[in-house]
Amino acid sequence: MVELLAPAGNLSSFNSALKNGANSIYIGLSGSNMRDNASNFNVEDLKSLTNVLHEQSKKLYLCTNTIMKDDNIKEIETILPEINSYEVDALIVSDLGMVDICVENGLNVHISVQSNVTNLRTLKILKRLGVSRTILSRELSFDEIEKIAKYSPIETEVFVHGAMCMGISGRCFLSYGLYGESANCGKCLQPCRKEWKLSRDYKSLDEEDIKKNSKENNNGHNKRDIEENDKGDIEEIILTKSYDKTYKTNFLSAKDLTMIEYIPELIKSGVEGFKIEGRGRSPDYVATATRIFREAIDQYNLSQKKNEKYEFNPKWLSELKKVFHRGFDTGFYFSQPYKISKDNVATHKKKDIGKVVNYYNKIKVGEIQLWDELSIYDEIIIQGNTTGSINQIVESMEINGKAIEKVEKGKNVAIAIKDKVRKNDHVYKLIRTF
Repeated sequence: MVELLAPAGNLSSFNSALKNGANSIYIGLSGSNMRDNASNFNVEDLKSLTNVLHEQSKKLYLCTNTIMKDDNIKEIETILPEINSYEVDALIVSDLGMVDICVENGLNVHISVQSNVTNLRTLKILKRLGVSRTILSRELSFDEIEKIAKYSPIETEVFVHGAMCMGISGRCFLSYGLYGESANCGKCLQPCRKEWKLSRDYKSLDEEDIKKNSKENNNGHNKRDIEENDKGDIEEIILTKSYDKTYKTNFLSAKDLTMIEYIPELIKSGVEGFKIEGRGRSPDYVATATRIFREAIDQYNLSQKKNEKYEFNPKWLSELKKVFHRGFDTGFYFSQPYKISKDNVATHKKKDIGKVVNYYNKIKVGEIQLWDELSIYDEIIIQGNTTGSINQIVESMEINGKAIEKVEKGKNVAIAIKDKVRKNDHVYKLIRTF
């Protein structure tokens, strides 16, 4: 049975993944993973996290997949015995030196997508080194993945949902070049997601450049234009707008990946793991993506067991569109991505409206302190470290035992909540954006 892997950048996301059907959860170790800007976890957290997951026959994977220099290797090497003692199920690494010391310490090793594994010969070498699983490159097509999975000597895993990077399997130097913060060390500031423009200062052109450009009319300039611009004018091409102004886009920003419509094909490909990207995203994103892929996988397995036709549920895609995303694409699964992306195009946004002040277990009612208005049939999200992320339609509200349909800001209200929530959990209202 295929394994569904969910991300967690903090404890709230961890519990969101756990409660929504993840088979395993992957987290980052502070200072040595590709999402160093997320909250992440310390070595001391690992014991409690593995205990929680192992009690439910689930697994914990630890990411240490950044560029590793000698000092980094030495630092990690000192804590590997402790990590092993907490029974972490595998380390996700991209460095061959890390493979070596992990195997020496008796730890299972998974090769990160950062290693850009694209062929069977590499998989055979990794097998000899002691690697048990490889996350295949995002640049592979469906046909290539099927061929590799069929003959691979070790387990294979693929990304099925989440952000796509402009760099090859995430190996990009744009953030480092512009800001001195390396994407390959987990500190990407995502300049590719910003609006860009291309400019040229004609004052910097020499005579040879002017002569050359005067002969080229493809860009709409003639010799006179070039010579006039030589006085110091700057030509700008705005890359965030089309020439006919019918659309606007972020030139370097890829759409997010989702393969929710291709669950049967993914399962039949033979890969062992489906991975959701998003250790830097919110708990409600983790909860929604995990829940939807869990439902789709389970629905497919049930249809096979009953020998019935699998039916894709359009609601799954609608639910995924509610949380943060940059538009959806199928990545390289069908040869190449077909569109580039704007910023967040989620159909809904979260508005902070209050917090939980009490929860009454026997009657399953939460008392909410509101700093914004709330009405019957609004959809709310309640999030907290232990609670994770809960979505619910408000079906009943009371103040002082009296049923009401709308609450003004500044009041406390009792709401029936099916799952247990905790004091100081955050409460958000989902508002449709378009």
